[in-house]
Amino acid sequence: MDYTAQLDTAIARLHEEGRYRTFIDIERKNGQFPHAVWTCPDGSQRDITVWCGNDYLGMGQHPVVLEAMHEAVDAAGAGSGGTRNISGTTVYHKRLEAELADLHGKEGALLFTSAYIANDATLSTLPKLFPGLIIYSDALNHASMIEGVRRNGGAKRIFRHNDVAHLRELLEADDPAAPKLIAFESVYSMDGDFGPIEEICDLADEFGALTYIDEVHAVGMYGPRGGGVTERDNLAHRIDIINGTLAKAYGVMGGYIAASAKMCDAVRSYAPGFIFTTSLPPAVAAGAAASVAYLKNASELRERHQTQAKILKLRLKGLGLPLIDHGSHIVPVIVGDPVHTKILSDRLLQDHGIYVQPINFPTVPRGTERLRFTPSPVHGPNEMNKLVQAMDELWSHCALNRAELAG
Repeated sequence: MDYTAQLDTAIARLHEEGRYRTFIDIERKNGQFPHAVWTCPDGSQRDITVWCGNDYLGMGQHPVVLEAMHEAVDAAGAGSGGTRNISGTTVYHKRLEAELADLHGKEGALLFTSAYIANDATLSTLPKLFPGLIIYSDALNHASMIEGVRRNGGAKRIFRHNDVAHLRELLEADDPAAPKLIAFESVYSMDGDFGPIEEICDLADEFGALTYIDEVHAVGMYGPRGGGVTERDNLAHRIDIINGTLAKAYGVMGGYIAASAKMCDAVRSYAPGFIFTTSLPPAVAAGAAASVAYLKNASELRERHQTQAKILKLRLKGLGLPLIDHGSHIVPVIVGDPVHTKILSDRLLQDHGIYVQPINFPTVPRGTERLRFTPSPVHGPNEMNKLVQAMDELWSHCALNRAELAG
């Protein structure tokens, strides 16, 4: 086989479908986010505004976080030096896990290098702990959850997105004595819709199932202390395992689960994704702990974030752009064609200094390609005016339809 030719074919196919992905070389400037510097393909540099980042609250540049990281580097050096089992557990890791357990009102928390790994490692390990486990997974769950469920070797059932009636049908069809777990999300990041948490918890109680929720796009941003939608809705106590990230609202890196002490103990003892991975650098753990602690008392930042999202949605709707609005902070504008989506993204960057990455298949279904905006409290009126004007101009330039989607 000509392996190089096969690679050429695979990559060419992405180009033909208009969904070949390119990295945008940007340099974030401390204290200036959402502004950054883009190094263009010709080597020149331009100032841009980032509109698609996951540093939702700008905590990646917050002085409290940076100070904690500097102190930890000075005190402990760069890396952790090993896995959690072999010299890689420090006071910084324990402090962060304690902050996270407190955040969610759980007995314990367990750190991973990313929320992807936390989902994959935990969901693929649970059948070892509960032989015969059946996992019921929402059809639109994140790729990390899908991978974890797929790899665990146990039984799985996929229920239609947010369809509680379908979930009930699947639960009723299985052995009442079989161990069960329902896996779903609080905020689905591509459409920005919420999972029916209370209804799923009711079903879990009725059928004796565990509950597993991904709060990656909600921790730090919802609830009185940033505990996510489960905290906002007073439902965290009904969730057995909460997955979260430290790389979005908290502005640093890493993922975790929060659960009972016994659940965390069992997962850490059986999950290869935890056992055989070098632990987070102490400085990262220190910065994340500082961010979590700070946001527990920063409700005004969450309020400003929600206000910014509402304003942007209102202004884009006013232009008649096809926007999905489920009331969350996610602002998806549907283009519906991968080529046009890339053209819009390229023109926004090159002509207007606005960076928003196109979202194409397989991240979203074909025909729903989109630009996904993530406004933050540090996007000011001038940045928003520039974005809205640019979208209005380019939408007309590409002769795209102006018809709202039902939110």
